[in-house]
Amino acid sequence: MDRKPVLLDRWGKPVQRAILKQEVAAAEIGSVRSPISGTPADGLNPLRLANILRSADEGEPTAFLELAEVIEERDPHYLGVLGTRRRSVSQLDISVEPASDEARDVLMADMVRDWLNRDELEDELFDILDTIGKGYSFTEIIWDTSEGQWLPARLEWRDPRWFTFDRTDLSTPMKLGSHGERLPLDPFKFIFASIKAKSGLSLRSGLARVASWGWMFKAYTQRDWAIFTQTYGQPIRVGKWGAGASEEDKDTLFNAVANIAGDCAAIIPSSMEIEFIESANVGAAHALYKERADWLDQQISKAVLGQTTSTDAISGGHAVSKEHREVQGDIERADAKSLTAILNRDLIRPWIDLEYGPQKRYPRIKIGRQEAEDLEMLTSALERLVPLGLQVEEQEVRGKFGLSEPKKGARLLMASANGASSTDPKEPAQPIERQNGVFERDTPALQAEGAGKGVIAPSGEKTTDDPVELLTDQLADRASGEIEGLLEAVEDMLTAAGSFEEFREMLLAGFPDIDTSNLTQIIAEGLMAGHSLGRAALEDESD
Repeated sequence: MDRKPVLLDRWGKPVQRAILKQEVAAAEIGSVRSPISGTPADGLNPLRLANILRSADEGEPTAFLELAEVIEERDPHYLGVLGTRRRSVSQLDISVEPASDEARDVLMADMVRDWLNRDELEDELFDILDTIGKGYSFTEIIWDTSEGQWLPARLEWRDPRWFTFDRTDLSTPMKLGSHGERLPLDPFKFIFASIKAKSGLSLRSGLARVASWGWMFKAYTQRDWAIFTQTYGQPIRVGKWGAGASEEDKDTLFNAVANIAGDCAAIIPSSMEIEFIESANVGAAHALYKERADWLDQQISKAVLGQTTSTDAISGGHAVSKEHREVQGDIERADAKSLTAILNRDLIRPWIDLEYGPQKRYPRIKIGRQEAEDLEMLTSALERLVPLGLQVEEQEVRGKFGLSEPKKGARLLMASANGASSTDPKEPAQPIERQNGVFERDTPALQAEGAGKGVIAPSGEKTTDDPVELLTDQLADRASGEIEGLLEAVEDMLTAAGSFEEFREMLLAGFPDIDTSNLTQIIAEGLMAGHSLGRAALEDESD
């Protein structure tokens, strides 16, 4: 009788298939998995925040996790930048690489690929990336065995407050039992994600630790700003009464002055006067609060996205914006690679073990944005290398450009005899022959132009046999690359400069560092060649 192999998780614990068919970490009122959260952010001050973080460092992270949740709910800026970082990864394309070309490995890869084509997957990945803010996240795998197979039916986010870490090392994840005891995670049941903002324990690596201080200080600033606006945002009302005013008259005047702010209307006797006195420093003080709140937001942007250009309206030129985007792209790639490793470890490998048994090699998913390929450079390289004998598969080139295989009888674009494009399927392509190191082509069109047998350059353009023109073309080709490099450096300076004066200073300061030795050599060769050709021409004329 065949027995199923004993499966072990990455901590060496045996897998219990009966438990995998149950939900073991669902919310439950009255237990440690209560969905009701505390509010440690109310009345938060520096001393209380320090105690919350210290408790998390000692293995009691409940208050910190509740605080991290509140900050996301109350701070629009933190919610925006953190959501941007999580969504940028959860929306990336996912590909599957089989372990080999063998039929069994391809079958396993196809199974994973079919499962990934689910509408819910993006939201599930977004929940897994909750680890970016809190330092770690737990996701329960709900297995479907209804037809005798093992299939991840869905991935359920679980509140990290319902989990903890082993006291001995504060790094081994564990779940809380019904009485608060620490229990090992059920093998093959959870995806434990930890994408760290810094090295160290997962308990101390979440971005919420940094955001909590910025949020608290900004809350103080916003409170003071609101009090200031309420007090000084409207002019002070001063009521004046005459010398013979009675107490009743004074009460009437006071009520009128007091109600004028809320009701914006009041009546007083004609003998009384109300004067509005405006504060002279309202504008400067108002800007102080705004600048402090904006500065704190910028620090959060730097912590979460690594830059501020994409979230804050800060001018810096095209070059600065491009550099900031590259920084954000670096963070996105790092998050994608970390998430890829987590899913391959905690989802793909356990799934294959349950369905097919332990394997020497496993299919792997890969999350990431496809790098844009410079097709213009590829075209230029093919124009030069194919005539020299490089063999390239046509289908591979079509794939690079996203072009399909031509259908039978379709009108095709092709090079005509005179080098222009043609859509006539009856016109054959002209053969190219290589003779004595150059490519030559006999065509009726060239003969009609009186060119006879002409020399074809690698780019497909017809050149001449005149050595002066040939040399000129060669030097021009070499010089064009050097000149383009100089122009790019100058354009970068012009883009980064804020004024013509600043551009002038940047140009003067940067020019000594620009390497012009190659261009100087090309010009020298051109002058020497021109002098030699001139002497040769004079000698020919004298003969």
